[in-house]
Amino acid sequence: MDKISWSGLTHPGRFRKNNEDSFLAINLNGQEVRLLGKEGSASLESEGDFIFAVSDGMGGANAGEFASRIAIDYITRKLPSSFRLGAMGLAHGYHDFLTELFEEVNREMASMSFHYEECRDMGATLSLCWFTQEWMYYAHAGDSRIYYLPEAGNLKQLSHDHTYPGELFRKGKIDERQLRTHPEKHILLRSLGGRTDGIEPQLGAVGFNEGDRFVINSDGINDGVRDRRIEELILTPPPRFAELPPPERLVKESMEESSRDNLTAIVISIS
Repeated sequence: MDKISWSGLTHPGRFRKNNEDSFLAINLNGQEVRLLGKEGSASLESEGDFIFAVSDGMGGANAGEFASRIAIDYITRKLPSSFRLGAMGLAHGYHDFLTELFEEVNREMASMSFHYEECRDMGATLSLCWFTQEWMYYAHAGDSRIYYLPEAGNLKQLSHDHTYPGELFRKGKIDERQLRTHPEKHILLRSLGGRTDGIEPQLGAVGFNEGDRFVINSDGINDGVRDRRIEELILTPPPRFAELPPPERLVKESMEESSRDNLTAIVISIS
């Protein structure tokens, strides 16, 4: 019987007073949509599907903080208490359903940005992972990230950075160090809250096995921690971090490496 375990943490970081990041953990068990705590474990076989998401907001004043909350809260409101897609149902419909979900959040943000001065030009990234008994389905827009760490393999970034340097990196024209230091790395080419009704999220699915792990994090983590170091902090942390939950290791390491952004991470394990 597969068990899913998770832990999450969000932190404003060392240099910012407000936190424009938000994260979500919910369970759909056939009778209700249940909000989960920052950490826990459950049976994938008997307790339904699990959804985890990270959103990083942007905009003037408190608009960024508001934007990320809209993205996260709308997901919960979109899923009625009786709704649940099993592995086969979601397998046949996840592309349309997740695209529609992202488009509706995008329209909600665009409408509020148009009607309320304090929300003008707000936007947000959104990276979402939906776990059924055997598959993880994901949808993504922006420069937050989704990683897959198989039990027998190396950390792999599933999501694309929807930025100009992100495109250069995928084409092999710059390396990870140049990607992390590029002056245009925070200029998004795709995000929620734009001026059009349509948004094309990146979609995908991963079949997982016992011992596999997944990481969802905002870009503040990657400002301070390289991909190889993320893997090390999860699998073989130094003694000073060994007793901490994996997301706290990532947040603390990133702050020590002078990340200037908000910091959010969720680590999900299959056992």
